[in-house]
Amino acid sequence: MLVIAGVLEIDPANRDAAVAAALRMMEETQREPGCISYTFSADLADPGRFRIFEEWQDEAALHAHFAAPHMAAFQKAVAGLGVRRMAIQRYEVSAVGPVR
Repeated sequence: MLVIAGVLEIDPANRDAAVAAALRMMEETQREPGCISYTFSADLADPGRFRIFEEWQDEAALHAHFAAPHMAAFQKAVAGLGVRRMAIQRYEVSAVGPVR
């Protein structure tokens, strides 16, 4: 399994547009084969900060996601949001289990 996690910081004045773009992206992506989870979460302390968390079955599913039409539309939308910082990491997970 692959996990993608990170943060997107934008101009807070563009928050409503960011939420709309993120909701469209989440809806489309969650229907993709191999997508286990895909979520944007708004930071409670900073109106311009969003957290991204994704789980993918495998490399092929993630690559298909990058090539999806809704990814291109989302990237175009993000370009107009006044991005201040984007830090997204990929993790390869070999085991998953409960915290306790």
